Amino acid sequence: MAREENRGRDRRRRGEDSAESELVDKLVQVNRVAKTVKGGRNFQFAALAVVGDQKGRVGFGQGKAREVPEAIRKATEEAKKMMIRVPLREGRTLHHDAKGRWGAGKVVLRSAPPGTGVIAGGPMRAVLESLGVQDVVTKSTGSSNAYNMVRATFEALKAQNSPRTIAAKRGVKVGHLVEGRRGDGAGSPPTVQS
Repeated sequence: MAREENRGRDRRRRGEDSAESELVDKLVQVNRVAKTVKGGRNFQFAALAVVGDQKGRVGFGQGKAREVPEAIRKATEEAKKMMIRVPLREGRTLHHDAKGRWGAGKVVLRSAPPGTGVIAGGPMRAVLESLGVQDVVTKSTGSSNAYNMVRATFEALKAQNSPRTIAAKRGVKVGHLVEGRRGDGAGSPPTVQS
């Protein structure tokens, strides 16, 4: 009986390991912080990491330690715990444009046609590549602080909705929403003539 339970646990662990092996982690920034004390200076390192499965899930985390590898490990572990799911259109781009803000960091994310690529810089690029976005155009205004840019990008990604979720909230069919978006007048309000 105990052996069978252990086998089940081992299988579950293997499943977790295979899910974690598919994750892509990217180091965004490592910052060295010095604290001046009586005997001299104490150095510590702060790391910012992004983790994603390139299929619509992404997370970020921060870690601090006296050694760089330990700080990176802590950041990666936190990122795995803080993962969010973002709906992607056709598995390659965003459903709609979105704006995000965190502190002084402001970002704009726009969906793009096939072949555009990831037009983003620095921390935003790490987040979007880990997410699995292949075509997107972004713009960052305001602060270029990596922490603020990553958080602002996550705020914009959290605002993403797929037509399926919007249709479920409104209690209508997905086809009804898509018809209105095409611009053929099916979803537009009637015009009033005077």
